[in-house]
Amino acid sequence: MLVPKVNLKYLFVLIVWIFVVVGTVYVFNFIVIYDPSVYVGGGDRSKTALIRDYLSSGQYNQLVDVANELELLVDPMRERDFNEVVRDIETKVPFLPLDFWARQTLIGRKKMKPQCGKFPSIFELEISNDFWQTQRSSNGTYQLFGAYLDNRKSNANDQWYIRILGMIDRVDTHLPMFCQIWYDQQEKPVIVPLEQYHYIWIKSWGNAFNGEYQPYLLSCPIPWDHRHLVPVSVSLAEEQCATATNNLKVMYSRPLDNKKKLFAVCVKGLDFLYQDLSVRLIEWIELLGILGADKIYFYDLQIHPNMSKVLQYYKRLDRVDVTKLTLPAGKPNIPGLQHLFLSQRLYQKRQNEIIPYNDCLYKNMYKYHYITLLDIDEVIMPKRDIKSWQELMEMISEKVDHGSPLPFPSYNFRNVYFLDSHHRPDRTSPDTRDIPEFLHMLQHTNRAAVYSAPNEHVKCIHRAERIVTLHNHFAMECLQGSCAANEIEVEDAQLQHYRSDCVTTVQRKCDNMTEFYVPDKNIYKFKDELIKRSLKALHQLGFLKPKSDTTISP
Repeated sequence: MLVPKVNLKYLFVLIVWIFVVVGTVYVFNFIVIYDPSVYVGGGDRSKTALIRDYLSSGQYNQLVDVANELELLVDPMRERDFNEVVRDIETKVPFLPLDFWARQTLIGRKKMKPQCGKFPSIFELEISNDFWQTQRSSNGTYQLFGAYLDNRKSNANDQWYIRILGMIDRVDTHLPMFCQIWYDQQEKPVIVPLEQYHYIWIKSWGNAFNGEYQPYLLSCPIPWDHRHLVPVSVSLAEEQCATATNNLKVMYSRPLDNKKKLFAVCVKGLDFLYQDLSVRLIEWIELLGILGADKIYFYDLQIHPNMSKVLQYYKRLDRVDVTKLTLPAGKPNIPGLQHLFLSQRLYQKRQNEIIPYNDCLYKNMYKYHYITLLDIDEVIMPKRDIKSWQELMEMISEKVDHGSPLPFPSYNFRNVYFLDSHHRPDRTSPDTRDIPEFLHMLQHTNRAAVYSAPNEHVKCIHRAERIVTLHNHFAMECLQGSCAANEIEVEDAQLQHYRSDCVTTVQRKCDNMTEFYVPDKNIYKFKDELIKRSLKALHQLGFLKPKSDTTISP
């Protein structure tokens, strides 16, 4: 077979023609994609389209021509100066006296060099797990969390105190210690003996062993000749003139006008790393707001991102406060591991809960008349036609205290379970068909026919000016007399406890509480307002969207 000869001249022309065509197309495409006059004068849409075209087509070399027209999406924060760093740390770790330390020992004033009781440098403190300060002694280790000025008039003999809250790995200790109290504009500390250890636990409850950290409140008396001053910080040391490894900023939150709001709610450290209870949390916060809670104080151990989003939403509205919390000493704070520890070591969990409860009390005792401790599955519910906690307490004061100059320090409310097994949904009832299925408390309106025993799993409303130490269920120590709480009759109010099952300590009684139940629709007097508020929050948080098959009749 004969192969025709290829004319090299024609082949060369063809190759040149192909290069010309390809080059023309490339230049044309470049002009279409990148017209600087169009780009520079165009709006955000043209810029975005140009960049998107470059990136999607992989033409990264073309970005060179428009690099100065791009905006970097990185943190533009500059390096902060010393004072800015101090202020930033103080917002995150409020019990460090950073500003005082900075002013007195670092940036310009007299350095405090007393012969007895040296002011400990922030860099020499033994800080554990971000928020705890450690002081070692000849008989145990102290993990200190907070310090508070207590000048309530209800203190015996009108004595002022600095109360130090923390945990000690000794049971019922009485080791002599000294409080080194620091004041602004004074070079030397005021040193006084520690007056009292307040043990915030009862040994018979369990886990009362040396070596296990126990909750304590420590009382440092303030000398009478210093009552006109507000202390800045305090250190605890075994030797009077020793340099301590702790230095706690003294919190003093008395309003300038001395006016108090009515109700603060304190919530223990939240441990919901794997559960998204954000919808139930919203319904609970809104119900407490309707009942009259002025503010809710949360402590955050580990929570689901959606729950954190909810708390930040209400924080912006100034309806909640959120304090980050860790476990002390060598206890686990790794996410997941901490949750396992708290679920397996229940007594240690309960002992650690004492700390946020009492921190909440002492930070708010000048701001509110009443403090109540609640979990997010509990509500103190007024009955009959009583529609707020304020109305409830006015009724109680008249009925129980009879205008006494020394009313009860606390009022406890009987626990009754609203269990999941009691739930019997009825979408045909006019009372229930307009209630969203996801609003748990409004949906669960059957309760156990039998209340928990008196003083069993109760919750209290406490008078803030009377309480020294708090446990989850009642006050442990009070000012001006007995700490006995008045039990409120169930006809007036009750503690509604929404759970999947009874708490573990009453399992033997749980069968009756599970099997026998009665309707209880006290919550319905708040139904319309609670639905409206909850839906508004869910919408603003972006937690609501129509179902794909939803049709709305005109």
